[in-house]
Amino acid sequence: MTPWPSVGDVYAEVAERNDILVSPAVLNRNFARAWKELRQFNHRREEWAALVDATFVKMLDLPPSKTFFPQIYDRFAEPSAWRVFDDVKPALESLAARGVKLGIISNWDDRLRPLLAKLDLAKYFEVIVISCEVGFTKPSPVIFEQASRNLGLAPELILHVGDSREHDFAGAKAAGFKAALLERDVDSEGQEVVRSLAEI
Repeated sequence: MTPWPSVGDVYAEVAERNDILVSPAVLNRNFARAWKELRQFNHRREEWAALVDATFVKMLDLPPSKTFFPQIYDRFAEPSAWRVFDDVKPALESLAARGVKLGIISNWDDRLRPLLAKLDLAKYFEVIVISCEVGFTKPSPVIFEQASRNLGLAPELILHVGDSREHDFAGAKAAGFKAALLERDVDSEGQEVVRSLAEI
């Protein structure tokens, strides 16, 4: 899933509720820059606050962490702030119907479980492993090992599909998993690259 209509749009919407008008396009650019500059991110609330502050840098008298950040944080716990890609539910239905065990390994925070339930996605997964609960983020092998234990399957029997070459693809490979790189918007080819979950 992806923020909808975009991170910048959601930030701007919350800012406007607080009588602050800012450009979603500028916020998207600032967020992309701030995200790229991150060296370590464990998805803790205070880290999100710092990231939001960096996105609004030089725009406000007081940073969002001192004003409306809690509203932004809560807004991303709502289903309407997200769009589930069109290929997701058909792929999950097909895999579940074939008896494939499904799990999630995610770098995320404590908003993920209730969000998945609200989006009617949680029911597909036997195992949900979240970095905030494990204490390690992908590409650490620890989070992959936890998923393997929870699924009751050896790593080499598990296919991990993700859209980050570093965190998902390389991380899964290093942990002994099979891996596929999901690149929806990139015209790339390769034996381990898929353009849609329909290809799984």
